[in-house]
Amino acid sequence: MRQGMIALMSLFRQEFAIKGMDFIHAGEASIRVKNILKEIGAHQDLIRRVAIAAYEAEINTVIYGQGGVMILELDEDGVLIRVEDKGPGIPDLKLAMQEGWSTATPEIQAMGFGAGMGLPNIKKNSDKFVIDSEIGQGTRLKIFFNSGWKGRKT
Repeated sequence: MRQGMIALMSLFRQEFAIKGMDFIHAGEASIRVKNILKEIGAHQDLIRRVAIAAYEAEINTVIYGQGGVMILELDEDGVLIRVEDKGPGIPDLKLAMQEGWSTATPEIQAMGFGAGMGLPNIKKNSDKFVIDSEIGQGTRLKIFFNSGWKGRKT
């Protein structure tokens, strides 16, 4: 392996399945992510920001994504959450990133979801957010959080 490649390797990786329209189990993946960060002694502010973004991404996957996967990766630089869904894709990413814009049905909104804050909240709470969506192919999120772990004495 080349010298520069080591920084790209995860020190920890865990994958969580997310079922579409399963509101009974919605939020379980983000709770598990939060608990992992607590167990390793992550800073409370990092835990809060990751938990918010992970929950928003998970709920979007439940509602719109027809299921998918959340992947937690930890390395010396920070926390990476990747979410990949099987949904129809987002036709207008610029519009979807606007606070309050939503395509949620009245039934979803009656359950308290679909206020149009999911993607904006992910962006607001992360240090780097990349979204890729293709009609008929689903949506992929990469959500990165600087941890401050590098150089920290244990």
